[in-house]
Amino acid sequence: MTKYTVKIDGMACGMCEAHIRDTIARAFPSAKKVSASGKSREATFVYDGTVDESAIRKVIDDTGYTFVSLSMEQYIKHGLFG
Repeated sequence: MTKYTVKIDGMACGMCEAHIRDTIARAFPSAKKVSASGKSREATFVYDGTVDESAIRKVIDDTGYTFVSLSMEQYIKHGLFG
C-alpha cells in the first residue's frame, strides 16, 4: 500500500477539508485513512494501487481548490502492539 500526500491551496475551513475528503473518497473508492488539513494545506490517503498525478490534479482542480503537488511513500501498517 502507498500513502499519498496531496498539497492543496485554497482550503480555509472545516467545510473545505470535508469537501476535499469527500472528493478523494468518491474519486478513489478504495482509499483508506483519507484526511485533509487546511492548516497544513494537504490531504493524505492510503491506496492499494497507483494514483496518476494528472487524475488527482483534475479531481482537486475541479473542486475549485488548487492542486500543488503529489508525493508518495510506502505505507507500513502498524499493529496494536508495535
